Amino acid sequence: MSTATLESAAPETTAAKKPMVTVTPKAVDKIREAFKKQGVTGGLRLGVLGGGCSGLSYQFKFDPKPRPTDNVMQFDDVQVYIDPKSLVFLDGMTLDWKDSLIHSGFVFENPHAKKSCGCGTSFSA
Repeated sequence: MSTATLESAAPETTAAKKPMVTVTPKAVDKIREAFKKQGVTGGLRLGVLGGGCSGLSYQFKFDPKPRPTDNVMQFDDVQVYIDPKSLVFLDGMTLDWKDSLIHSGFVFENPHAKKSCGCGTSFSA
């Protein structure tokens, strides 16, 4: 698993903290590939939004820069931005990439998900 440093984008809280989210090396490689293919500069925003078939859904999108209150995590050369409200639901989560005969894609392994839908992008806490 890739190691990360967690920092807040806000200048007054820049001390390194224990990583609350892990991104596996396979996932980092796939994010890096997507950045290159899409010409993305910036980072990956991970978040949680209300909605989806189980009540909450994962937000996964490119973002040119972090917001002032975001937690910024560094995995090799990939930055991940997480807002404070989403971090409550993502604490301890691992973002991985799985390849199988039936499905290939990102997988959210979230200890806060009490129930999730079949597609894996929606959960309840």
